[in-house]
Amino acid sequence: MRDSQAPGPGAGVGLVRYRSADEDSARWRDFEFRPGDIVISTRSKSGTTWMQMICALLVFGTPELPAPLAELSPWVDWLVVPREQMLSGLAAQTHRRFVKTHTPLDGVPIDPRATYIVVARHPLDMAVSLYHQSDNLNRDRLRALTGASAPSEPAARPTKARPSVHDWLIGWIEHEADPRAELDSLPGVLHHLTDAWGRRSEPNIVLVHYDDLLIDLDSQMRALAARLDLPVPDAVWPALVEAASFDQMRAHAGRLAPDPAGIMKSRDAFFRRGSSGAGRDVLTDAEFTHYLDRVATMAPADLLAWLHPS
Repeated sequence: MRDSQAPGPGAGVGLVRYRSADEDSARWRDFEFRPGDIVISTRSKSGTTWMQMICALLVFGTPELPAPLAELSPWVDWLVVPREQMLSGLAAQTHRRFVKTHTPLDGVPIDPRATYIVVARHPLDMAVSLYHQSDNLNRDRLRALTGASAPSEPAARPTKARPSVHDWLIGWIEHEADPRAELDSLPGVLHHLTDAWGRRSEPNIVLVHYDDLLIDLDSQMRALAARLDLPVPDAVWPALVEAASFDQMRAHAGRLAPDPAGIMKSRDAFFRRGSSGAGRDVLTDAEFTHYLDRVATMAPADLLAWLHPS
C-alpha cells in the first residue's frame, strides 16, 4: 500500500489535497480542461487500466492503438513523470483526452465540459490485488524517480517475513486509518466511493462496477459509448470488445501496463487474475461477516448493496 501523508491545503478552491510518496493532487490545478475530456477516478487495483483501455478503444475506434496506453492516458497526479512533461504531453494531444487519477472527486476540479468515470470494485478483491501488486514493484527505482529517501533500518534488525495474504487481509480490514490520508486503506476506499456515490445523479458523473464489466463487457462498453457520445460502427464492436478482454490485455501487457518509467518487475504480472471473489475466498464465514459489519459503519447502505453484489 502507498505510504500516504495527511492531506495539506486544497489543490484548488474547495478541493482536498491528497499526497503520498509518489502522488500529489495539487498537479490538477495546472490541468487545462477541454470540452469532452474524460477523467477516470479509481482506487488502486480497481479497474483503472481496464477503463483506460475501454476509453482508448472507444475514442480511436480500433484495437490498434497509436501509442502505449500510459502515453495516451497520462496519470495526472503521479510524481514519477515530471509535471511539465505530463502537461506538455497533454497539451500536444489532438484526440479526445482521457486521463487517469487515483484522487477522489473531492480533490479533482469538476468541470461541466468533462465526464468523470469512477470504477468501483469489491474492496476485498481490490485489497488482494494490492497485496500481490506490492511484490511486483521495484521500490528502489520508485524512490529514485520521486526523490524519496530510502527507509532507515538498523543493520542488525532481521527482515520480517511477509504475512500470508489471509493475515494481511485481516490486518487491512481491521486497520483504523484516516480515510483522507491512507487512500488504499478500507476507510480510504469507502471514502472515495462514498464521495462519488453522492454525486451519481450529476449528469457528468458515471459510476461503473468492476463486476458488471466482467459479466457483460459488451453492454457496458455500449453504455459508456452512449454516455460519452462516442459512436462506434457496429462492424467493429466485436474487435473492440475482444481487445478489452482480460486475456487480450494480458497478451499485450508490454503496451498496456501502466509502467512508462519501468517501476514494475514484470508487466505481465500486473494482469494477474482478472476475476472476482479472491477476497471472499480468503476469509472464513465469520471473518467475512465481521468485514460486512465493519463496512456498515463506513458507508451508506445503498452504496454497500451495490458494491457487494450477491
